[in-house]
Parts: sequence; C-alpha cells; structure tokens
Amino acid sequence: MKRAHIRFIHHKKWSTPIIVFTIFVVILLLTLILTNPTSSFKPKSSTPHSKSVLFDEILPELPRLAYLISGTKNDGVKMKRLLQAVYHPRNYYLLHLDLESLDIERLELAKYVKSEFVFRDFGNVKVVGKSDLVTYKGPTMLASMLHSIAILLKLPKSWDWFINLSASDYPLMTQDDILHIFSYLPRDLNFLEHSSNIGYKEFSRVRPIIIDPGLYHLKKSGVFWAKEKRSVPASFKVFMGSEWVMLSRPFLEFCIWGWDNLPRTLLMYYTNFLYSLEGYFHTIVCNHKDYQNTTVNHDLHYIKWDNPPRQYPINLTLKHFEDMIQSGVPFARTFATNDPVLDKIDKEILRTSHGRFSPGAWCVGTSSLGKDPCIVYGSIDVVKPSAGSRSLEKLVLKLLDTENFRSRQCK
Repeated sequence: MKRAHIRFIHHKKWSTPIIVFTIFVVILLLTLILTNPTSSFKPKSSTPHSKSVLFDEILPELPRLAYLISGTKNDGVKMKRLLQAVYHPRNYYLLHLDLESLDIERLELAKYVKSEFVFRDFGNVKVVGKSDLVTYKGPTMLASMLHSIAILLKLPKSWDWFINLSASDYPLMTQDDILHIFSYLPRDLNFLEHSSNIGYKEFSRVRPIIIDPGLYHLKKSGVFWAKEKRSVPASFKVFMGSEWVMLSRPFLEFCIWGWDNLPRTLLMYYTNFLYSLEGYFHTIVCNHKDYQNTTVNHDLHYIKWDNPPRQYPINLTLKHFEDMIQSGVPFARTFATNDPVLDKIDKEILRTSHGRFSPGAWCVGTSSLGKDPCIVYGSIDVVKPSAGSRSLEKLVLKLLDTENFRSRQCK
C-alpha cells in the first residue's frame, strides 16, 4: 500500500496535463455532437456503397460500364428487352441494328429510346445513326465494333469497361451485382477467352485468305476465299478465342488510337481473316508487353454447344436454367425471342417483369399495386447487391487465384 502511494506521488507532476487534455477532448466531442445533433443518432446504413453521416465508409468507387448491343433484321424487339434487363443509369449503352435490318426497325428503335423518360433524363442510351453492313464471318463485324468503341470513347463521362452483347444475349444477374463486384477489381483487367493453341484452326482460319464483300458493297453477301494460302505469321503470335469480351478502356484507347503500330498492323492482317472478331483483340493484348499481363481467360458468358460443336450454339431453354444460375457468369446466350426461360430469369433473378427495367438501388418508387419502382429514381452511386453477387464473386476469385490467373495468361 505504501509502495503504491509512493508511485502516485512520483507521477503527480503528469496529472495536471492529463486532466487538461481529457477536458479538451470531451469539449471537442460535445461540440461536434451539438453542432450536428441528428448525425450522432443516425444508424449506419447496411447498404453496400452507401455512406453514413458521421463515419464515411471506405468503399471503392463504382465502375461505369459501356455496353454495345448489336442486332440485325427482326432483332429490334429482342434488343429492347435486353436493354431493359441490363440498364443502369451509371452505364452507357450503344445500340446498333446493322444495315440488313429494315429502315422501319431502326426508326422504331430510335423512337423508343427517345420516348423513354429515364433515357432522356440520364442521356446514356444512344443509337448508331448510320448503320454498318456486317458480314457474320468477315472483318466487317470487327470494323463495326471498332466504330462503336470509337463512338463510346467520345462520350463526355469516362467509363471503365466495354462489354459487347448481341440481341440473343441476356443477363443472369442484376447490374447492381455486377457493379458491386467489379468495383473491387483493377480497372485494367481484360476479360477475354484466348489461346495460342489453335489446332485445326491453323488450316481453317490462319492460312486461308478471305475477302469480305461487305467492305465495298452495299448489300450483304457471304465471304469468298482466295486460291492462295498464307503462312503462319512470324512477327507476332496468333491468339484466338471467344468474340464476347469485357475490355478495359486503357486497352481500347490503345487499339483505337494506336500510339504503337501493332493495332494497325494486326487490323490489316485480320482484314482477310475468317471470324476476325475471334482473334483481333486477343492477338493484340497478348503481343504487347503493356497488356499481356492484364488478361483474364474467360468471356463471362454461359454458352452451350452441341457435341460435336456446330457453327452456332444451341438456344437455351428452361432445362438449362439451374445450370446457368450455378455458373456464376453474368451473361448467357443464345435465347430465342421471348422464350419462357427469359420470363423465369426476369421473375426469379432480375425481380422484374417483361416490359420493365430490372430494378436496382437507383429505383426508389413503390412497387405496390403493380407499379414500376423505377418511375422514381434516387442516387445512381448506390447499389444493393443480391445473392447473385456472391456467385460472381466466387467466379472472379477463382479466375484471379494465383494458380489460375498467371498460368492461363496468353498461353
């Protein structure tokens, strides 16, 4: 007891500064509370990517996606439904009906975009005014995509990733789920299925020389082959894969502006290449030192093929529903027009119905009495991910795992 008394006396010279400091801290805290009395009692929001008043949550900024939705003759109805299913005010959407579609189809699509008040208010949906002639097997598909990317790069607000979809695609999760998961990823990643192990395609794709009449004709026709064959390139390595991609803005700026000559050189090479869209971006990204380490070897699509594979994948139906959802990918293809499985996806995954937007946290209206909650909208910087985000998170973690990521890049 005496020892304790002696210790107290020994440190007594510090007691006055400590008491003064404590009083100062208490006064400061009371001042903060009294000057903002409501904030101290405001509960912290549990919604991801929202902020409380008193304590700012340190969360990554949501990305902005740029979608290209393309179609051909009789695809207008499918494109409208797809647009409603993938719409979010943060993103950009460019719609392209090729030159084979009827003038009335393109006019109806443009009228729809102008008539939708949400599109008018946010100004983030555009329609390509001068349509491109597209040959499915030829380089005109690549030329059309490069055209669309150039348009998107001119838009005032910057975006992070470009995603190409066709009218036969459909989402398997909400935009809130996709934006939430990709907000945690580096913005320079490029998602594209690719391989240099091309096998039989060396003789069916690499060596043949094809001509696409769509480059110089006004009417669509098939490609034709030259008699001569060419050798496998020696100055670069050919990579091939899926035409469905999610590419970063920095990489696409390089492809369009091309401060290195590689994009232009390969564009000339792929002008005479069958299915050039399945090799152009893949070969660029894997032959340039600045981008070859940014690839993620996946096209983020669920696609089902016949065995052996035919030219086109099979149409997905209700029997594929569970397998699609378990895949964890954000998109699937191909679907027939208004197939019943689309209604099931709308109801159980997107929480919407045919003819309405897939609601996200930006939709703050009431859904009672069958009303559309997206008639009234709030902040576009807030998302409310669903259970679907966990399946995408699982897929992304698997793709970026150290055992899978580097070992599958540009091999």
